[in-house]
Amino acid sequence: MNKAKKEEDMHKIKLLQGDSLIIVDMQKDFMPSGALPVPGADKIVPVLNRYIELFFEKKLLIIASRDWHPKDHCSFRENGGIWPRHCVQGTEGAEFVEALNLPKDIVVVSKGTNPEKEAYSALEETGLSEILKQKGIKRCFVGGVATEYCVFNTVLDLLKIGCETFLLIDAIKSVSPKDGSKAIEKMQDAGAKLIRVEMIE
Repeated sequence: MNKAKKEEDMHKIKLLQGDSLIIVDMQKDFMPSGALPVPGADKIVPVLNRYIELFFEKKLLIIASRDWHPKDHCSFRENGGIWPRHCVQGTEGAEFVEALNLPKDIVVVSKGTNPEKEAYSALEETGLSEILKQKGIKRCFVGGVATEYCVFNTVLDLLKIGCETFLLIDAIKSVSPKDGSKAIEKMQDAGAKLIRVEMIE
């Protein structure tokens, strides 16, 4: 992506009532030592913790999505899918990363629970769109993994329901840097705005 284009969206943002932080799939199986590693995923934990702190201080809604697959999920290679077995319900690999400072009252949404259906977006059959509507959420700030899969699909679905969406460019990691860069461009072209933690007031 052209650096000038990337930077043009980066202006100071003041957090307001109606804002929500959405942390996508920061689970142990997606860490470098996990079953389906996203390179460098552990490196964004401190940045995500800073975002959590900022939203928590203002008593704003914080949401964490998670893959929560049954043992026979269709996405697993042994079932004809493209991924190694990961984030199986109730296993250690499906747990959130311990270093991530998630508040006790966080809203957790579970995706990929239907064994016969892949689900990348945090809004796909999770009830999240209804939660956002009930809570009066107008703007969502999205970080986590992986940029070109679950972050990408979550951002696009948020834009489709009319939510102003900010991509936390310093708090995402991709499986493939090339594919991640393409996904960022597509999200920005669709209307997502790029932001870093130092841009939040």
